[in-house]
Amino acid sequence: MSTDFQSARVALGARLRELRAEAGVNGKDFAARLGWQRSKVSRLENGKQTATEADTDAWATAAGVPEEAADLRSRLKGLESQQRSWRRQLAAGHRPVQDRYVVEYQRTATMRGYEATVIPGLFQTPDYARHLIEANTTLMQSPRDIEAAVAARMRRQEVLYEPGKLFRVLVWEAALHVLVCPRHVMTGQLDRLVGLIGMSTVELGIVPLGAPLPLTPKHGFWIFDEERVIVETVNTELSYDSADDVALYGRVWDGLNTAAACGAQAHRLIARARHLIAPA
Repeated sequence: MSTDFQSARVALGARLRELRAEAGVNGKDFAARLGWQRSKVSRLENGKQTATEADTDAWATAAGVPEEAADLRSRLKGLESQQRSWRRQLAAGHRPVQDRYVVEYQRTATMRGYEATVIPGLFQTPDYARHLIEANTTLMQSPRDIEAAVAARMRRQEVLYEPGKLFRVLVWEAALHVLVCPRHVMTGQLDRLVGLIGMSTVELGIVPLGAPLPLTPKHGFWIFDEERVIVETVNTELSYDSADDVALYGRVWDGLNTAAACGAQAHRLIARARHLIAPA
């Protein structure tokens, strides 16, 4: 369980305890009021158990402050930030994860994304994707369904050719130089990026290394239809759908976009990276 998750659960418990105390009821009597075991009240207040919406609604009513139910639900939703462990997701291999992404991208009309260290999966060549997936399979010690996963990742890219969709993607220039694969594979990947410039469904921006930035690029993220944000860490995939979180990541994307090179400028940055990386 993540430290952030546990910290948020403890904070929720502290708020529950505060509401009970403000009602002037001890733990034993409060449990009786709810029809629960005393131990459940204790576990919830001390962050040892995750509450349900029914629990928080009942708590607010028992504390005589039903108007607090909405706030408790909001706190609970923040706690349940839909964290999905990669170890659990990859237990059956990479293909099921890639298949899920195919469906999610098909449902999405507009997307804003940013990647700092890797070429986005939406733009990857099969060879580049193969090296990334193989390395991740070794890291996560997951089933080696590499070819099936690569094929599924390529199917995800079919959305690039669907009218009416728009993918606004920013890539930090450093990602053009990171050799996660042999040089000839990387040059092919960079050629693929050049081919995307000018597509009606793609707006590709490269954030130059020397550009003044209003903020520091911390990690990659993807905003789906301005409704949901996906963030990937080494061990977890996080999903946020609160309006505040979506707006926050939107502002980060806007800040990075102000420094991004597009069109011919992006082409030049990619060509420079290709020249430096090209096999001798």
